[in-house]
Amino acid sequence: MKTMMIAPGLMLMSVLACAGPGQPATAAAQEKGEVRWTVDADAGKAGAPKLRLAHAKSSSDLSLDDALAAKRPEFDAARAALGGSGPVRFSVVHEAGTLDCTGTLTKAFVGKGSCSFAPDAGFERALAARGLTPEKRDELFAMLIVDATIELADGLAAEGVTPQDANDLIAAGALEVTPDYVRGFKGTSLALHKIDDAVAFRALGVTGDYVRDLNAAGFAGLSVDDVTAMKALGVTGDYVRELAAAGYEKLSAEDVIGMKAMGVTGAYAKAMNGGTGGGQ
Repeated sequence: MKTMMIAPGLMLMSVLACAGPGQPATAAAQEKGEVRWTVDADAGKAGAPKLRLAHAKSSSDLSLDDALAAKRPEFDAARAALGGSGPVRFSVVHEAGTLDCTGTLTKAFVGKGSCSFAPDAGFERALAARGLTPEKRDELFAMLIVDATIELADGLAAEGVTPQDANDLIAAGALEVTPDYVRGFKGTSLALHKIDDAVAFRALGVTGDYVRDLNAAGFAGLSVDDVTAMKALGVTGDYVRELAAAGYEKLSAEDVIGMKAMGVTGAYAKAMNGGTGGGQ
């Protein structure tokens, strides 16, 4: 079992607004009111308005700021409409489907309402052609929320980390596991071949530069599990070099992981090695 493979599962539970009993995916619209929305004027990043889309017992928050506008132009209409007051209606049109929302604003960016979601039949067919047919209708709504697209699925497949099911694609979208991210590991001693590994790495903050630093510190043949454990414990290239300077130059990845887990520092290692930094 990979060290930290629980991370993507926990992430999906907290990020996706699609928990609860599902129904088979179809192109039919969901019943109106199945999705609820609220907007708060200053609860987003840096005081921006925050739109919350809630489904069943989970929710997803979107900060209606310039960063969202740059990445997700499909929310522009929502942002504009929510800046008014009184009755409001807005739509979010995405490759995965269309979210139609109505409600009431007491003032700009303060209010609530409900939405209906209509999956896109063409998108469902494209998913099916790639073996990514959702088991539940809720997964299509989740794809809209995290911007999981056919372009993302194909891009990841081209980089050798093909999503195996709809949840893989949702996880990649939610954590922004992009083809560029996967390409960042090229030129290191570690190549990513599984979407699960790419998702787990992204959840932990592992980058190609992190692996390169470990390679430069003397570890040229690290496995995915090695890197996962090292990142989780805070092992860096500098830490490995500190141990080497203390006289521990021929440690295995398992040795370094164990020493870090026990709280061994470079200074402590030097003291234990006679304070000279000589060889083992």
